Amino acid sequence: MTGSRDPGVAASRSLMIRTSSPQQTEALGTALGALLRAGDVVALSGELGAGKTIFTRGIAEGAGATGHIASPTFTFIREYHGPVTMFHADLYRIDAPAQLDDLGLEEVLEAGGIVVIEWAEKARALLPPEYLWAELRFTKQDDAREIEFMPRGPRYAELVRQLALGSR
Repeated sequence: MTGSRDPGVAASRSLMIRTSSPQQTEALGTALGALLRAGDVVALSGELGAGKTIFTRGIAEGAGATGHIASPTFTFIREYHGPVTMFHADLYRIDAPAQLDDLGLEEVLEAGGIVVIEWAEKARALLPPEYLWAELRFTKQDDAREIEFMPRGPRYAELVRQLALGSR
């Protein structure tokens, strides 16, 4: 998605992982979810159909969240319970920044759970100083995706380092 890259993240610290199927994309999310803890924020960006919800389903599984993980497109934010509460926000239908005020996203970010935000570029101003930005991109192969992880802050740089070690 052009222009969605987080300008506050140094590209030199980023990690690119390629998946070749929805199952691999979900498994990568599961690996990330297993590393997350209360208070972590994952900001997802990518074109429609790039695999953000599949990746989020994996994050939820890895974090131990229970229940069917579906796109919260019509409810905007869903809450899943497990060892740590996980909040899944989908901002696709947000047209104006003022709509974010009514959503309660600021409260969710302060709730202390794991927060995963799809279409995070629409809420850039609300993101905390430190978070993990992940951009999902289509490739020339039908089911393949490139996922670029761009950490903002030492906690997230360490997460990316651990994810890199696990993907070898």
